[in-house]
Amino acid sequence: MSEIPAARPEPVETEPVETGPADPSAIGDDLGLGLAVPGSRLIDSQGHRKVHPISPLVHAVAVFPALAGVSIAAGIQRVSSVGEQLTGFPILDALPPIAAAILAIAVLAALLAVIVAGFQYLEWRAFSFWFDDDGDFRVQSGVLIKQQRRVQVSRIQTVDVTQPFAARLFSMAAVVIEVAGQDDSRVRLKYVTLADAREIRREVLARSAGLSSDTSEAPQNIVTHVPARQLALSLLLRVSTAGLLLITIAIIAVSYLTEGWGGIGVALVTGGVPLIIVLSEFVRYYGFTVAESPDGVRLRYGLFRTESRTVPPGRVQAIDYVEPLLWRRAGWARVRVTIAGVGTESSNSNNQRSETLLLPVATVDQATDVVARILPNLDTSSFVWIAAPARARRRSPIQWRNLAVGWDEHSFAIRRGRITRHLAVVPHARTQSVRWTQGPWERALRLASMHVDVTPGPVSVSGLHLDADVTRTIAFHQADAARLGRQTDHSIRWAQS
Repeated sequence: MSEIPAARPEPVETEPVETGPADPSAIGDDLGLGLAVPGSRLIDSQGHRKVHPISPLVHAVAVFPALAGVSIAAGIQRVSSVGEQLTGFPILDALPPIAAAILAIAVLAALLAVIVAGFQYLEWRAFSFWFDDDGDFRVQSGVLIKQQRRVQVSRIQTVDVTQPFAARLFSMAAVVIEVAGQDDSRVRLKYVTLADAREIRREVLARSAGLSSDTSEAPQNIVTHVPARQLALSLLLRVSTAGLLLITIAIIAVSYLTEGWGGIGVALVTGGVPLIIVLSEFVRYYGFTVAESPDGVRLRYGLFRTESRTVPPGRVQAIDYVEPLLWRRAGWARVRVTIAGVGTESSNSNNQRSETLLLPVATVDQATDVVARILPNLDTSSFVWIAAPARARRRSPIQWRNLAVGWDEHSFAIRRGRITRHLAVVPHARTQSVRWTQGPWERALRLASMHVDVTPGPVSVSGLHLDADVTRTIAFHQADAARLGRQTDHSIRWAQS
């Protein structure tokens, strides 16, 4: 790991400079409009920090693309029929039906935006955040019912800076702080300027690493970049996408043979689903860049909605290398991670996919290089592997040759899958419990499965259908290795280790 940069030097005393009134309600320059805006200096009367006063407007603008998406999903014909029913208004009567419907939707969006802006203004007045005397992060919110939340910096897992499309129009960003061990695991600061978002991320990461709050932002070096062509091709070559496209071709062929050209229209709409999935993931992961810095691995991606995430060392619980069948010839792999508190069942499914993805696609060598920057002791070539016995063929005829467990001094790993191969690895210190299971069929074949439990996430570390006696021995061995690993684990204050 690179050397942690030293804290900023103490400022040199200079003559005081007149900076204008210190009253938070004084004329502010944050908006660049010369208007008197309460809290425009982003500090409330108690000295707590606030999000930017333009935030209510950003929330209001987000209404327009949302309603536009609903209108497109409804279809042109339905929008036209609505326009035909809008009578009694001279302006609407003079317009074609579709134009009248679009104008009515625009007016509805404007009214809804005003309502959203008003409510968000009240939320903005009530919202503030600060670090308390103990160094923990506090958030105060609530219009009718005041709420105050305390977040221990030692439990902070990741700090993300995201820019939804509406926020990018105003050069704003949201800061998302992920916390382990809580039902509502996220703290969201919507919205601040992009510079302020990066400064907040720097301070939070410094405190969570056990460093001084004024530690300078760590420099970064670009490790790898996913080309757009490689990303698009990998999404098309996934087994699920290829399967859906084959089903679509079959549906079109059957529709043509049974209903002629009239049935192809419906089949094309149905067949557009896999293409929509590919397009949405391409837009989400476009420009995916991985950079290394002393505060962790930094990820940046997104076409319309840009996201910047930092995965600190020591926070990753498990790694999964995924190799679909159609990727192997090109030597590609996808890398998923489990991070404590991230990607639990309560998370949104789309966000869960992005927040638990370390690389959408890369060569195996590139993936290994990136993983080594998070888990420097991981070396799968040094693992001792125990494969499933030949009789496992009767329990799992397709993938039995690829079933195995392995370990070395630092980590435990499993292999599984025939069509889509998985290599899942968990450091010994991240093991929460070890268990083995034996179903009726496995019992008859003298087989058993071993499970290494980690925090909730996408990575499953389960060695399937191994010899029953060997499984018990390995399970006890892994339990001892986990106990020893936790005794030497210093990941909570990883920057000081």
